Parts: sequence; C-alpha cells; structure tokens
Amino acid sequence: MTERVAIVTGGTKGIGASISHMLLKAGYRVAATYNSDDVAAETFKRSTNVAVFRWDVSNYDDCVTGVQKVQQQLGQVEILINNAGITVDGMFHKSTSSEWMKVINTNLMSCFNMSHAVIEGMREHNFGRIINISSINGQKGQLGQTNYAAAKAGVIGFTKALALENARKNITVNAIAPGYIATDMVKAVPQEVLDKIVAQIPVGRLGQPEEIARAVLFLAADEAGFITGSTLTINGGQYMV
Repeated sequence: MTERVAIVTGGTKGIGASISHMLLKAGYRVAATYNSDDVAAETFKRSTNVAVFRWDVSNYDDCVTGVQKVQQQLGQVEILINNAGITVDGMFHKSTSSEWMKVINTNLMSCFNMSHAVIEGMREHNFGRIINISSINGQKGQLGQTNYAAAKAGVIGFTKALALENARKNITVNAIAPGYIATDMVKAVPQEVLDKIVAQIPVGRLGQPEEIARAVLFLAADEAGFITGSTLTINGGQYMV
C-alpha cells in the first residue's frame, strides 16, 4: 500500500472516476478535480470517499491555487493524472476560433497548467509520476475532430519532451491513448452509430473505464520507474501503433 498523493483532473466522471476510485483503493490519497457538475461530484464523493476539488484546469491561476489547496489538505502531490477533456465536434471549415481554443485549452493547455504547478515539487523530492490521457483520435485523426485530434496529438508530444527533461529526477511522464470506452458520453451516442463504431474494433466491444484505470495504476507505481516517454495504446486493436 502507498500513501502517495495523486491528483486526477476530470476525476469525478467516466474514465477519471474509475482512475480516482482505483487509486484510492490501492492506498493513494486522491484528489479528484471537476469544473462544473456539483451534483455529480458530490455523488461521487459520497459513494467513494475520494476528496473532490473544483477548479478550471484551462486556467493557470486556478490550477496553482487548486494544487496548493490539495497539498494543504492531503500532502505533497507526487502523482498527476491529466485526464480532463472536452469535445466540441464539427467540420473544420465550419468551426469557430472560440470552439478551437476551448478544446485546445481544456485538453492540451491544461497539461501545461497542471504539470507546471507540480513539477518543481516533484523535482525537489526526486520523485514524480505524470500520466497524460491522450486518445486514439490523437494518433489517427478523426473526421469532425480537428481540434480534439490536434490537442490529443499535442499531449503525446508534450509527454515525450517533458519525460526527457525530468528523467534524471526520477520523474516519469507517460501517456495513455484510449480507444472508445463505455462512458456515459459514449453510450449516449445513437445506437446505430455506436454499432458502426464497435464494428471497427477487432475485439468486438467497447473498452471499460476500469481497463484504463488499471493502466494508470501500473504507470503510477514506484516500480514503473523505467517506463517514461511512452504512449500506451488501449483501443481493442482498432488502431495499432
């Protein structure tokens, strides 16, 4: 069992909720962040006993203040899971600059904001684990998701460079690129569309949030110190890298 402190952004719903809960069960002290849905966050907190904190990960000052609050309550942050993300889908030629920036700021800029807020503490303590949640669509692209694909591809480049900069400080930085996972958001897709998606997945099903969480748990462990700058692809064989 470990008592290391972990922050999971977007940690009260979907994949993030599974990550938060699994880390807690493994003995980590977990802070799950969220931005807007107070009801869902409170429900998650009551059902799991995971500490929840509200701030906007696309805002740098919010992240600095939020990390300070976490550290005051739980201790020095040693694990960071950059999971928060949104989609604003639409064909590029019909999209607006505000839609573009909203997706870039929440999915990519948040990785800078959160990592920058914790990296000096990790370097001082000579230990850290940063795990960035990318996407299959950041690897292969996706019609109607130019903004999202660009952000999630950027997450992979960010991961590699940050890993190089901090490897000698016993700080690993890795990415996970999930495929289509059975979250509420995905399950809300019309059934005929969902059937077409599943037909493209060689294993013949959607992934489960717990399958991503188990990979996070593996990469967060002290024993995973020789793995850095890697992208773990978890997509049922839909896109092989």
